[in-house]
Amino acid sequence: QYIAYVAYPLDLFEEGSVTNLFTSIVGNVFGFKALRALRLEDLRIPPAYAKTFQGPPHGIQVERDKLNKYGRGLLGCTIKPKLGLSAKNYGRAVYECLRGGLDFTKDDENVNSQPFMRWRDRFLFVAEATYKAQAETGEIKGHYLNATAGTSEEMIKRAVCAKELGVPIIMHDYITAGFTSNTSLANYCRDHGLLLHIHRAMHAVIDRQRNHGIHFRVLAKILRMSGGDHLHSGTVVGKLEGEREVTLGFVDLMRDDYIEKDRSR
Repeated sequence: QYIAYVAYPLDLFEEGSVTNLFTSIVGNVFGFKALRALRLEDLRIPPAYAKTFQGPPHGIQVERDKLNKYGRGLLGCTIKPKLGLSAKNYGRAVYECLRGGLDFTKDDENVNSQPFMRWRDRFLFVAEATYKAQAETGEIKGHYLNATAGTSEEMIKRAVCAKELGVPIIMHDYITAGFTSNTSLANYCRDHGLLLHIHRAMHAVIDRQRNHGIHFRVLAKILRMSGGDHLHSGTVVGKLEGEREVTLGFVDLMRDDYIEKDRSR
């Protein structure tokens, strides 16, 4: 095995385009016959190029301001079962969770617009549940409405509906939907005061193999450039893979302005 450091002239890349950046760096090289395996471990983006990206629509402080919650972590959960509930029963589950003390609930990554629960019905019942829980508890509540769709136009339509209902946050599957769609949605959220939660569904196909693929730290950096207020970082416990130091490294990467070199992470 070898570790190679490759430098590219900035003129090779379109400004503000994550899609063009990835097309150039990992587009064809992974398919070369001469390579048995290849893994992109990290990217170092010069400030001159990083500044051409809009980045997160709002950020941590704006979210705390919207929820009026400070000095502690936010507590939430994903509604289960993820698939099969009607929109009315889904809204009831959201209400019970928020009324029970949670700050937010969220859709799962594959809750889009299936025959048993169309997206507009889900949005309406969830908004009703959120407002009811807010009125009874006196706290600001939220639910991450998954706006991911088959086309970018449909995705924006769902974001517009969420905005009209007055919900504070929507959600997007940025890898399965694509970087261009994610950047478009982030721009809409920035312009219209919506927070954007990002789900990393499909990441393990790309990053789990130790000798081939792309390290998740790269996918996290790319997401921060493309636009998202928060991203699944993985957890140290639970059903999914993840090591403590590596996971904490992802958290630092997504939060900090400048990252010191720390080989343990």
